[in-house]
Amino acid sequence: MNIKKLVDLNSLRSAPQLNNSQTKKLFEELEANILDSDWITVGIMASHDYEAIEALKSISRKYTSIRFRDLDSLNADGSVFLKGNQKTGNVYIRSENGLGEGILLTCQYEKDSEESFTYGPLPLDFFT
Repeated sequence: MNIKKLVDLNSLRSAPQLNNSQTKKLFEELEANILDSDWITVGIMASHDYEAIEALKSISRKYTSIRFRDLDSLNADGSVFLKGNQKTGNVYIRSENGLGEGILLTCQYEKDSEESFTYGPLPLDFFT
């Protein structure tokens, strides 16, 4: 798949397979946006709750300033959608069928004049 920039992911329902070069390039672009933002929100679509939770944990391992609370208490059956908010630390998970698979990451800003933007879907192992 011809993915060269983050914007190329916008029309996809599920995260594509990326080669090492694509992953590196997209990561550099995404990291610049993450570091420029005030906080992030994360949406994760996965086949199982443990896959979504592990994907969220991988973001926290990559960025020590991004933490979420009560991950061990999360569970849902079947396909899931997980949402995490860095600013509050809150995480919610629910069962939801018919979703694709991947990480949606939104860079948020304190100033209303700066518009948030969602990137993805990124592969579940993108931050590992």
